[in-house]
Amino acid sequence: MPIQGLSRRNVLRSGAGVIAAGALSAPMVHAQGTGGSLRVAFWDHWVPTGNDAMRKLVKEWSEKNRVEVTLDFINTTGNQLQLAGAAQAQSKSGHDIISLAPWDVGSYASVLEPVDDVINRLIAKYGPISPVSEYLAKRDGAWRGVPAVSGSQNKPACVRYDLLQEHAGIDIRAMWPAEDKAGPGAETWTWDTFLMAAEKCQKAGVPFGLPMGAFTDAVDMIGALFASYGASMMDEKGKPTVRGNAKLRTAIEYAVKLSKFLPNDVWAWDDASNNRALISGKSALVFNPPSAWAVAKRDQPQVAEKCWTVPMPAGPEGRYLAYLPWTSGIWNFGRNKTTAKALLEHLSERPQAEALTSQTAGYDIPPFASMSDFKIWQTEGPPTGTVFNYPLKAHHNAKPSVAFSPAPGEFAAQMYVQALNTKVIARVAQGGDTMDQALGWLERELSTIVRGG
Repeated sequence: MPIQGLSRRNVLRSGAGVIAAGALSAPMVHAQGTGGSLRVAFWDHWVPTGNDAMRKLVKEWSEKNRVEVTLDFINTTGNQLQLAGAAQAQSKSGHDIISLAPWDVGSYASVLEPVDDVINRLIAKYGPISPVSEYLAKRDGAWRGVPAVSGSQNKPACVRYDLLQEHAGIDIRAMWPAEDKAGPGAETWTWDTFLMAAEKCQKAGVPFGLPMGAFTDAVDMIGALFASYGASMMDEKGKPTVRGNAKLRTAIEYAVKLSKFLPNDVWAWDDASNNRALISGKSALVFNPPSAWAVAKRDQPQVAEKCWTVPMPAGPEGRYLAYLPWTSGIWNFGRNKTTAKALLEHLSERPQAEALTSQTAGYDIPPFASMSDFKIWQTEGPPTGTVFNYPLKAHHNAKPSVAFSPAPGEFAAQMYVQALNTKVIARVAQGGDTMDQALGWLERELSTIVRGG
């Protein structure tokens, strides 16, 4: 999501084998003692206040613990952060701590310090960690990073509630009020209802702004849709599950139907396109973090004040929510690993997590369900409560989702980068393939990944 000229485009697309890197340095934080030193590379936050909030938290910790911290924020535009990680992993030098994009923990697991001791203490305080965070950050039986607050995001529906009510007859705020309970009709918020609403809004000239191409917003949305149909492509052992998979076929058929009620060019949309559709006032719904709403609030306040965030629709196998967590990793070749663990544990605790999230308009999602009640989600507006349902709440009856789970991480990462879920839909909806032809293509692609081709 672009914030002040930035774009989330290609945030998750690492350049394999590239070792060049560049770090954007922030001012050094000086501690008043000799408790050692740390070099930290954090993700350069899209929300302008995010970096300042992180600087303040790190400065307070460094002064209290007599540690000198060099804090760098590295942008993901042009894969700068990913390239820095690749270079440091290869050279075994650089920062002590580095932000890792969702799939990067698996790529660097062999050079990341296990942090099970930190995770166990945090779980003892705050309860279970999101299973998506565990799926991405745990390798060979050990946690290889600490799930981060900064940058971690959900992608629920951001709805123009006035347009949805006018054209589809759905009072979405009544269904999902800014309260810890579902409202009347919430049980009808299903993909079948969604398809009906998409058709009506398309006919009214305000189509849903859903990308269907190879960028992350599309892959994440389709990933959650497939999960709600029980439509996995590969099992946890790495065996493709395409042949004879009726649930996968049904999910693809649904997505093909849905695509007919979307703008004609959604197959070429990038991660900024859906945001532009919302901000222009010409779309009744997108799936996105609150950054889309935040830009509308700044540039088109008359649009922002009519937006309301709600959970993703439910499918035959339940309700799922696209969740992309970042991870903070500690290189095992670092010189001050104990101190690095202490800093990451501190930043993960509730007071610091809430302080950070409160300064990013509620954008950042902690990995603990027990932290879904921060006040910022109740008070942010206009309209007040517009992002109340952005974090996953108990009454949503939803599960966090990441595309291509439960496939082994090393395979799922390749499936994600290749956008196999949206491409198989496109082959039917745009390419003229029959369903059997498209599924045959998909099975061949998965087999190639498994073979390492």
